[in-house]
Amino acid sequence: MLFFLAAFPILVLLLLMLLFRWSGPRAGLAGWAAAVAVGVFAFGLTPQVFWVSQVKGLLLSFFVLAIFWPALYLYNVVQQAGGIRAMARGMEQAVGDPGILTVVLAWAFSGLLEGLAGFGLPIAVVAPILAGLGVNPVTAVAAVAIGHAWSVTFGDMGVIFQTLIGVVHMDPVQLVPITALLLGAACLACGLAAAFLLGQIRRWPLVVGLGLVMAGVQYGLAAGGLTQLAAFGAGFSGVCGAVAYGLLKRRIGVRPQRPREPGQIDPIPPRGASSRREMVSVISSYGVLTVVMTVLALPGPVRSSLYPYAWQLTFPEVTTRLGHVTQAGAGQAFRVFVHPGTAILVVAGVSVWLFARLGFSAAGSWRSAARATWHSAVPASLGVIATVGLSALMEHTGMTLLLAQGLSRWMGNLFPLISPWVGILGAFASGSNNNSNVLFGMLQKNAALLLGIAPALLVAAQTAGGSLGSMLAPAKIVVGCSTVGIKGMEGQVLKKTLPFGLAIGLLVGLVALALAALLPGG
Repeated sequence: MLFFLAAFPILVLLLLMLLFRWSGPRAGLAGWAAAVAVGVFAFGLTPQVFWVSQVKGLLLSFFVLAIFWPALYLYNVVQQAGGIRAMARGMEQAVGDPGILTVVLAWAFSGLLEGLAGFGLPIAVVAPILAGLGVNPVTAVAAVAIGHAWSVTFGDMGVIFQTLIGVVHMDPVQLVPITALLLGAACLACGLAAAFLLGQIRRWPLVVGLGLVMAGVQYGLAAGGLTQLAAFGAGFSGVCGAVAYGLLKRRIGVRPQRPREPGQIDPIPPRGASSRREMVSVISSYGVLTVVMTVLALPGPVRSSLYPYAWQLTFPEVTTRLGHVTQAGAGQAFRVFVHPGTAILVVAGVSVWLFARLGFSAAGSWRSAARATWHSAVPASLGVIATVGLSALMEHTGMTLLLAQGLSRWMGNLFPLISPWVGILGAFASGSNNNSNVLFGMLQKNAALLLGIAPALLVAAQTAGGSLGSMLAPAKIVVGCSTVGIKGMEGQVLKKTLPFGLAIGLLVGLVALALAALLPGG
């Protein structure tokens, strides 16, 4: 009975979103209210436990949102200047081969965009481009949903991974290598799946080659301490590899033929030459940002001088009426000068001023960027606050530990096999990997400790599964269908993405199961 009560808040959240189609913030608030009620009546929630858990949750939410808002605003500033579209047009000219171009757009370019902004923007941007190139609209949305899924954990300038670290209270040095390894396998699988869906599976040798490069770059950047740039750098390396492939084919005189697939619409005429100044806008903004974040992240005199400036609250030990103890300790630390959001905000401000001076964007375009940011960020922010508060409450009352104990007894040593599917379920229901990690991150860590499995392995499998679950998230599919003019056909898109999501999740689970036998336990 207690196991069911511990799961009840999560079940409320899932059922309201899946059956009643409530929004993430609304369902998250309902789940939070259910957790409060269950905590009071069944788990001995006290006022002190309540306020400690919720203040900790608010601090973590603020830390994450301080990255998310500036990252989204910078993206919109560059979008207003035409930089993102110019990048896509430049790829179209450089790659040349229309078949490879569709795969690279759906897979590497969308991953690059996920690294910059995330939260549904890659589908909103890339799906219309694919449809314009002649891909069936349903296939276009599905291909991008599948293609970008590998990049979500390290996407949005590292927001999701930073949240995960805060939720599970783990050293990034332990978690990053395994996470990057599992996501590398997912990257390769997502590329092959997108190629299959786009009718380009015969190009699998090139896809495998690009996938290995992308996985390697993502691993290297993440392991080197640049998790904020790992997805962006991996996607960028894939784009560069495809451009090099296109240049090589033109050099040896091979002329690619445009493939056709059943149900494909007529392609639009090729776009004109990319505007040089539009390309300058995206290169200047994200190029400078890459340099700044690299300097701040790597050991050196700059980081050493700025890192000590921190603000952090210390919380007392709290105990529920039933005796569940949460030890005293510090909350989320804010190191304002090395926080990724600070660098992004400064670059965004300089970009607004520079674009206006050079005529890259119209007067007042910063206001349009701000409005677009507000409309996208407010719902996502409310969802983050609600789900983080829910997770913190469940952790401090012992609900998460009880769920982990039940699941670990049920699955035993096979738990790593289904660990990614737990993440997929959370992302499908809540709409994002971020929310999935908040809901199930501590559950996976506790299950690992109970089973004697390395905690980093199950937490990494959780976030890899949550990343893959983004291809099934109704909220993202709705965005894609709206941008290509097929609103109401979300079910057809889900039918295409669901088999791939489950299959790739099983693949990641098999890799995790194999690693469980090699890594020392918790």
